Amino acid sequence: MTPAEQTRSDALYHRHHRALKLRGLSDKTIDVYARAVRRLTEHYQCCPDQLSVEQLEAYFAELVASHSWSTVKVDRNGLQFFWQHILNRDWAWLQIIKPPKIQSLPDILTPLEVERLIGATRHLRYRVFLLTTYSMGLRLGETLALQTGDIDGQRKQVHIRRGKGHKDRFVPLPDLTYHALRTLWSKHRNPHWLFPNPVGTPERVRNAERPMDRGGAQAAMKAVVEDCGIKKKSLFILYATASPLTYSNRV
Repeated sequence: MTPAEQTRSDALYHRHHRALKLRGLSDKTIDVYARAVRRLTEHYQCCPDQLSVEQLEAYFAELVASHSWSTVKVDRNGLQFFWQHILNRDWAWLQIIKPPKIQSLPDILTPLEVERLIGATRHLRYRVFLLTTYSMGLRLGETLALQTGDIDGQRKQVHIRRGKGHKDRFVPLPDLTYHALRTLWSKHRNPHWLFPNPVGTPERVRNAERPMDRGGAQAAMKAVVEDCGIKKKSLFILYATASPLTYSNRV
């Protein structure tokens, strides 16, 4: 790629990133849509506005062979946005790539399986994280984003901010989960986050300005699942969704 072409490619990429933000998309969606443009640019080593339909077809043929359909679909959507809103060109994606419609039901953990996971989780922060996520039916990112001011102990409810669709909602707070959160907070006493970044000294954790890392939480929970010998694939730790369950005090 020539210096002039690199400059044009960088300018289009930054416009794409800015346009995604201006449309209020989530950070995760922005990341994967931007990644789709980077991946295509690196594949052909040229500015994407120079690519032909034939090149796009060849690119997606390789992507289908090496990645899951979910990744292909996300890249298709990211490039569609780029073509329509940045290049101002029609995106004939139906003629290029059409991922199959797959409707599958997630595997749901039973209460006993959840109890096994909680009991096998050695670190308090991950044990409370697991309990909080499953007992209130939260997505992984929603649990990570919980702040001290979101907990209403008197009304026994939690304020979930900017959940799916950027909507706020209130969810019931079980007594067991409430006491577990209080116990965890008493250990770190971070004024903002219920699950602060745990890296560093106790003082650093107490003053952490961001929550626990998403990837670290997923890796820790995946390890516990493997230790328990649970084979279900569509767990909340991987796909960030769960159904509320009711727990007894023996958890």
